[in-house]
Amino acid sequence: MATRAEGKKSRVLSGMRPTGRLHIGHYFGALQNWVRLQNDPAYDCFYFIADWHALTSDYEDTSAITENTLQIMIDYLAAGLDPAKSVIFQQSVIPEHAELHLLLSMVTPLGELERVPTYKEQLANVTDKDLHMYGFLGYPVLQTADIVIYGQEGSALLVPVGEDQVSHVEFSRQITQKFNFHYGLKLSSLELQSASTQVKQRVQQKLGVEQDVGRSSDFLYWEIAAHRHSREVGHQNFLRQMGEDAVFFTLSPILQEPESMLTKTPRIPGLDGRKMSKSYGNTITLSESDADIRAKTKVMVTDPARKRRSDPGNPDVCPVYDWHKLFSAEEPGRLEWVRQGCTTAGIGCIECKAAMAENLIKWIAPVRERRVKYEKNPKQVLELLDDGSNKARKVAQGTMKRAREAVFGWEKKRAEIAGAAAKA
Repeated sequence: MATRAEGKKSRVLSGMRPTGRLHIGHYFGALQNWVRLQNDPAYDCFYFIADWHALTSDYEDTSAITENTLQIMIDYLAAGLDPAKSVIFQQSVIPEHAELHLLLSMVTPLGELERVPTYKEQLANVTDKDLHMYGFLGYPVLQTADIVIYGQEGSALLVPVGEDQVSHVEFSRQITQKFNFHYGLKLSSLELQSASTQVKQRVQQKLGVEQDVGRSSDFLYWEIAAHRHSREVGHQNFLRQMGEDAVFFTLSPILQEPESMLTKTPRIPGLDGRKMSKSYGNTITLSESDADIRAKTKVMVTDPARKRRSDPGNPDVCPVYDWHKLFSAEEPGRLEWVRQGCTTAGIGCIECKAAMAENLIKWIAPVRERRVKYEKNPKQVLELLDDGSNKARKVAQGTMKRAREAVFGWEKKRAEIAGAAAKA
């Protein structure tokens, strides 16, 4: 990989599928960290709405995707993402994502996709949808394209993830490495064409090419032979074997390999104690009303040991206490009150939930206020999203120009033809 330039910003890339309004689990699991990163001058942040990815499971009914995309953009802005500090964009309006996905799919073994653990798990667990589709199988390839299309030479390309998602980024690294291996080695035919006959014969012999030397059309066979040898022994070993003639070959990564940016996130279980998920119906959305917050939290599960009001409990196994640590930490003495009251049965669960709910309402109020402001002006929201998408596309077009040339070599071919015509 290319050496990182001193002082150059690292690129950060992440996104969410538009499957519904975002909830507090999304905020503490991702958005809070995204906002922190955008405010850090060391990072250049790209955040997107992955509406193509929504099709992998919702292909039969796409009626909600457009509205969900708009609502997620509103949630992004309400949570604190700033278009002046981050590039916020919509995946499907940037066709280069699909083009790079196509090129990457050409070098991705089918068996490796079928062995992705999440693919097998969801096929087994999701029974209300038919997921036996290429779109679902090829999800990791499109995900790789989404990431690496925003790579920048000399900069780290970082994907903020938890430990359970590191394997996804590693799979993207493997796909990127395969692409770079297949298309990163190039023969400098123009330089070789102007070399002496003796040098050409020496290179020809090392490559095992039997064509006559001196004609530019022969160099196609030379490059094919170079790729064949290089695949057998590895690029670096091939260049070592070429010795002084390695100067006629260039080896460079076309796509930047992504890296995991491990992010610690606080535990925030759902209302029922399971993982917070819209599909479980156990969430508090960022647009939730005060009345709904009080009603939903009132029936939250607690420590199962507290069957009666007089039973002492353990806050460390209680989802309500996990929420207290997020929303009540700034209230002096509140966490101590919860721990003391729970372990001695000095307070009841209803009382504990009510105190937490009031602090949650205080926390969510400014987020909801910003959300209402943007909800009243959807035209502005779309303009911000379109502007971010235009900025992102310029970067994506630059990457695709490199990738396209690496695969097809049309710029090189045009230069060869122009050079031959000039000599004629």
